[in-house]
Amino acid sequence: MNDGTRVMWMRGGTSKGGYFLAEDLPAGPAARDALLLRIMGAPDPRQIDGMGGADPLTSKVAVVRRSDRPGIDVDYLFLQVFVDRPVVTDAQNCGNILAGVGPFAIERGLVAPRDGETPVTVFMENSGQIASLRVKTPGGAVTYRGEARIDGVPGTAAPIPIEFRNTAGSTCGALMPSGRARDVIDGVEVTLIDNGMPCVVLRAADLGLRGDEDPADLDADTGLRARLESIRHQVGPMMALGDVAEKSVPKMTLVSPPRRGGAIATRTFIPHRCHKAIGVLGAVSTATACLTVGGIGNDLANIPEGSTKPISIEHPTGETTVICHVDNGEMTRAEVLRTARKLMDGFAF
Repeated sequence: MNDGTRVMWMRGGTSKGGYFLAEDLPAGPAARDALLLRIMGAPDPRQIDGMGGADPLTSKVAVVRRSDRPGIDVDYLFLQVFVDRPVVTDAQNCGNILAGVGPFAIERGLVAPRDGETPVTVFMENSGQIASLRVKTPGGAVTYRGEARIDGVPGTAAPIPIEFRNTAGSTCGALMPSGRARDVIDGVEVTLIDNGMPCVVLRAADLGLRGDEDPADLDADTGLRARLESIRHQVGPMMALGDVAEKSVPKMTLVSPPRRGGAIATRTFIPHRCHKAIGVLGAVSTATACLTVGGIGNDLANIPEGSTKPISIEHPTGETTVICHVDNGEMTRAEVLRTARKLMDGFAF
């Protein structure tokens, strides 16, 4: 600890966290997690004694290593460091933090840059799935400057397109882990789905909500949060997740009719606080529910025609578009545009 731990702090998509080479962290999970809790300053609602930003979206970690898998550049393990509990979990992916893995891998010398644009193929250790990123590298160097804009992040940056393939059932073992498009829990219809992120999709109206409430107001609604947590605990075993009391999945996504020209409106709990936007893989799972006949959201969403369907998912700070490629009624791959920015490179203590 006296010498510090090498880390690059980055914004990835609408999240922020520490990016570490696996070799720079303790090999054992217990020692690694203890170090990360200290670096983040958790547990503490303010994370005043660490680098965390007192929000689940800014208390995240990427652990990256050169891959020995054929056709794969790097392996990426995502870790969620809880803010107010001494918990570090690998129970989920994070597609936003994933956006920073490409430039980080190039900057750390794990991937040789090309002139113009460098593809980076990433194995996501949390789920065993693969993502392909394209990073802008003019003159063979990573650039974070560009004109791409994503809602939830001020300004513009270099675009980082991400393509996901074969993400169905990545954590739960099946796209619809209960075997049904709809289930009823505590009198509420839900769709249990995992297309890269385990999610419970519910109608906001079934919980007495409009669906466009401010996240702070939803966070303050203790009755709503208790009701959502009750449903979440009950569906854990149904989604092959077991006891989810100390887990960050499944996410709880409330859907309602779109209001700003998108396909569907959302408010997502991650799982105990309302997301200011929506996670990348959560957006993919939500889009899939909307495309599924009988799924919650299918009856509310504006679905484009054609085999390539841009599904614009409205969230509290704007929208996220998932480009869904559909073949014979099934989504075969999804693409999402993200950006990233290097914030700090050095040592954490």
